[in-house]
Amino acid sequence: MTENSKSALEGLKVLEMGSLIAGPFCTRILADFGATVVKIELPKHGDQLRKWRVLKDGVSLWWYVQSRNKKAISLDVRTADGLEIFKKLLKECDVLVENFRPGTLGKWGLSEAVLKEINPRLITCHISGYGQDGPYKDRAGYGAIGEAMGGLRYLTGYPDLPPTRVGISIGDSVASLYSVIGILMALYHRDVNNGDSQKIDVALYESIFSLMESMLPEYDVAGVVRERTGSTLPGIAPSNIYKTKNDHYVVIAANGDNIFQRLLKVINREDLVGDKRFLTNDQRAEHVTYIDDLIQKWTLNYSVKECVDILNENGIPAGAIYSIEDMVTDPQFKSRNMIIEAPHPDFGTLKVPGIVPKLNKTPGKVKWLGPKEIGADNKEVLKSIGLSDYQIAQLKSNNII
Repeated sequence: MTENSKSALEGLKVLEMGSLIAGPFCTRILADFGATVVKIELPKHGDQLRKWRVLKDGVSLWWYVQSRNKKAISLDVRTADGLEIFKKLLKECDVLVENFRPGTLGKWGLSEAVLKEINPRLITCHISGYGQDGPYKDRAGYGAIGEAMGGLRYLTGYPDLPPTRVGISIGDSVASLYSVIGILMALYHRDVNNGDSQKIDVALYESIFSLMESMLPEYDVAGVVRERTGSTLPGIAPSNIYKTKNDHYVVIAANGDNIFQRLLKVINREDLVGDKRFLTNDQRAEHVTYIDDLIQKWTLNYSVKECVDILNENGIPAGAIYSIEDMVTDPQFKSRNMIIEAPHPDFGTLKVPGIVPKLNKTPGKVKWLGPKEIGADNKEVLKSIGLSDYQIAQLKSNNII
């Protein structure tokens, strides 16, 4: 993309009233592809994410990634003056994203009717634990709770141990992705199909539940309750992790019918090629323990790298289990520009994740990282809606910004 090329979402104006993960991750994706995102934080303390995980000079390293490409302002919308400024900002926006508990905006005087009156073409995206209605709507809902209620935690771990977490806040992130999808669909309806404003309602537990594959129809028709199975993939064979000779593990997913026949040759079990017990997945699933034992005996003779190289040379899906140290040195990550070194005023540069998805004509771009200072863009943003230097100074002295 040349410097003069337009971004995919150039011209789209987004107002973010969110904190932590779900709302801010949604708007980060929009900002990566050129949307003008104005992030609103409370004065003094700002987004709680600023103090999460690993801090450097008092600021979370995660913050710089989550708030990249955004304009950050501080504004207390709970005050009369702050609310008026918010309304002025809202008039100029296409999209409002918020991830507070349902009803919070209404308490501040921003009901759906008021929002539509301020901006009749506004797309509003509400992200919450349980959705905007239903008996649980007023409960506090973090990603962990959505993962539990949506079924993911029940399936994660080994059958003889308590359920465990995935390792990241996947409930928030999946809800963010659905929010982006919903926003783009609503914008298409508004701008292409002559629609108008629309409300998007994304619940964390529903976002996770939607990923649960065949769990519901299996229970409905066959009474099957899917359980924790550790590293195996129930009903799919073979798909597991296998120990190598250096006590590391390789992931092998040879569950395609033809792929498994090739695998038998690679592990020196040509005698089983064409065996009726292993020709189709449903047959292999009945003999998964036997198959896993065959593969395990073979992988113990090789290192992870040797296993991965041999298997991939024979068209069998296999891979090492990467740590972040592996990722930053891997040639695939580098060639796909998934490790970006972005300029940072204090560190010189900071490595951050690259852009997903990749568009060949209007790709996303990391233009800047999240600002360290709360309200870093107050003057620029507030002047753009007509406020003077004096008015901005007064707002600051009154702790409204």
